[in-house]
Amino acid sequence: MTFKEQILQGIPSELPVKKDYPKDANRAPKRKDILNKEEKQLAIRNALRYFPKKWHEELALEFAEELKEYGRIYMYRFKPAYKIFARPISEYPAYSSQAASIMLMIQNNLDPNVAQHPEELITYGGNGAVFQNWAQYLLVMQYLATMTDNQTLHMYSGHPMGLFPSSKHAPRVVVTNGMVIPNYSQPDDWEKFNALGVSQYGQMTAGSFMYIGPQGIVHGTTITVMNAFRKILQKNEAPAGKIFLTAGLGGMSGAQPKAGNIAGCITICAEVNSKAAIKRHEQGWVDILIDNIASLVTRVKQAQANSEVVSIAFIGNIVDVWERFDKEDIFIHLGSDQTSLHIPWTGGYYPVDVSYEEANRLIREEPLRFKEEVQKSLRRHAASINKHVAKGTYFFDYGNAFLLEASRAGADIMAENGIDFKYPSYVQDILGPMCFDYGFGPFRWVCTSGKPEDLDATDSIAAEVLQEIMKNSPEEIQQQMQDNITWIKNAKKNKMVVGSQARILYADAEGRAKIAKAFNDAIATGKIGPIVLGRDHHDVSGTDSPFRETSNIYDGSKFTADMAIHNVIGDSFRGATWVSIHNGGGVGWGEVINGGFGMLLDGTKEAEARLRNMLFYDVNNGIARRSWARNDEALFAIKREMERTPNLKVTLPNIVEDELLNNLF
Repeated sequence: MTFKEQILQGIPSELPVKKDYPKDANRAPKRKDILNKEEKQLAIRNALRYFPKKWHEELALEFAEELKEYGRIYMYRFKPAYKIFARPISEYPAYSSQAASIMLMIQNNLDPNVAQHPEELITYGGNGAVFQNWAQYLLVMQYLATMTDNQTLHMYSGHPMGLFPSSKHAPRVVVTNGMVIPNYSQPDDWEKFNALGVSQYGQMTAGSFMYIGPQGIVHGTTITVMNAFRKILQKNEAPAGKIFLTAGLGGMSGAQPKAGNIAGCITICAEVNSKAAIKRHEQGWVDILIDNIASLVTRVKQAQANSEVVSIAFIGNIVDVWERFDKEDIFIHLGSDQTSLHIPWTGGYYPVDVSYEEANRLIREEPLRFKEEVQKSLRRHAASINKHVAKGTYFFDYGNAFLLEASRAGADIMAENGIDFKYPSYVQDILGPMCFDYGFGPFRWVCTSGKPEDLDATDSIAAEVLQEIMKNSPEEIQQQMQDNITWIKNAKKNKMVVGSQARILYADAEGRAKIAKAFNDAIATGKIGPIVLGRDHHDVSGTDSPFRETSNIYDGSKFTADMAIHNVIGDSFRGATWVSIHNGGGVGWGEVINGGFGMLLDGTKEAEARLRNMLFYDVNNGIARRSWARNDEALFAIKREMERTPNLKVTLPNIVEDELLNNLF
């Protein structure tokens, strides 16, 4: 059968032959055995409903074995034989070009060169899934191939509930992931619901089909590292020879060494999974691999002495590095962590002094002991960080729930008031006031033709647009504008494409709309093929996350999720091609609500109207919320926008003097 024929058949008419997992695959951690006997039977019953009754006897035994072995039913037998990657949009069978663009993005998320655990349909973060099982993948691709522009596919945590009549102005797909009742958002609730096959963790851009590999975060990481160095160095002092120490090379964290190179420092990134580290090295995201702590010390001292710009992946535990650097008196300028601590008990963080293989055994067979080892490791980790901070290291939480989980483990990371953490989130100190409050966030696009020359053309278009905007930009955003112009001009040279021909840069509402219109004009004249627009959920408006995206909201509303919900609803009727809303992502299940979108530009006037309407709201929704929280930068941005856009009317706060409140209670 051809690729198109396989897509159109959905669940195959004949039972496929059982297949073995590839021996060299980077497998997802085995999940803990959390279901009782009756729940396991329910999980099998749930899985079998995708298939005809004549297959049930054979598949029941197989799925029971999968559940016993892996803690999940992935239905690996049904993984298609064709290669999964972002093919040019013209190669997908579809009545709707919008639906075809979504098929392309789904396959990009599951491309083995992009995905962290592709066999288990996990894109990044250890558990950030596109689907729960391969039957869902097959059905969704079939639905997308057969739908029209007057239908909408509704997806419940990977499951295609069905095609419903709608209109050409409605989104083609509406996605929800992990949207459980609030009182059932503890980590074990996710383990249980996912094992039953009724919910999943979509992370941010995994379950919304907008992941573009480590590049997706490399720009934001570059901006973070650059501005962190600007906070601690003299005005014209270069980061060369200065150390940025962190951990994680799996999915999004894999961007860190590349970002460090672009920022111009020495980056040391510890990773316990050798396969992940080797993969990033082979892809050119990290310069050097070292698996011996003594060799690491020698190489780092050499890099410092020569004021090098170099990235080093240390295959080992980050706690060992912090502790050894303290003994060797190696000064760390910037410190952070980007392990997957949103899932600390299922492989997101590996304890020190326990081998990688033994830790994976403990996850499955002795989960309570594994939790104890993780918490003991977090206490050591934090204690060593504290020693370095006392010497002058600037440490920041990178939004991975490090400080949150360290506090729960009893580590010494609380401020004197016993409420706040000793160390800021990078959003509190850097991205919030310097970017998000002004409306700057991770705007991204994918060239659906798959042609590198189309990506080159979009880079040039974006650079020209930003340079033109910068001529009249106020002083408050000149630094952001220049950082992004420099970024886009050097993007190709930095070789960041993995999977689809995609790009990302930070832009505000004006920049996003003008770049998108210029793309649409170029598509209309045949200069480039259709473009998919999107963004990371980690943005101005998309995410309510009290320990990350909204950590610089100080009016008491950072634990509310109105912004993210309004964002996805508002985008859906303003022109998005697909929308998504997730529980979890970045900092953990039950800790965040985040929404995303995708939009196809096809060169039409309708696309121009959609992009103008939707992109404006997608950004200014968040600026309005941030301004109501009395953030100075957001107040500046929303007042400026209201002057430019008479149709925009936003409620502004009246500022209260501190002296008025001091003696009231």
